[in-house]
Amino acid sequence: QVQLVESGGGLVQPGGSLRLSCAASGSIFSIYAMGWYRRAPGKQRELVARIISSGSTNYADSVKGRFTISRDNAKNTVYLQMNSLKPEDTAVYYCSSLLIPQGGSRGDYWGQGTQVTVSS
Repeated sequence: QVQLVESGGGLVQPGGSLRLSCAASGSIFSIYAMGWYRRAPGKQRELVARIISSGSTNYADSVKGRFTISRDNAKNTVYLQMNSLKPEDTAVYYCSSLLIPQGGSRGDYWGQGTQVTVSS
């Protein structure tokens, strides 16, 4: 069984920084992509950043230049470094992975979410 476990959320003042981590564990054959999505109160879930196995990345326009996604393939872990945080970054952040489990088919897997609150 595959699990994604996030950590690193919390409360931070505007202009501050946080680093989110997400580790994929279980019977995994290969991981194609890992990424972060967020859902703010009253809004739809949106892609924040994504990194594929080649290392190519893409970001939401609203976070470009402030957030950096990276990946440790040996640990099946993805990170999201968030700098210059703004109140509008407040949301529940979800880790997602497109992967192939052992003996299974490629599919999307999700973490349980971690709250990020940017407030003074």
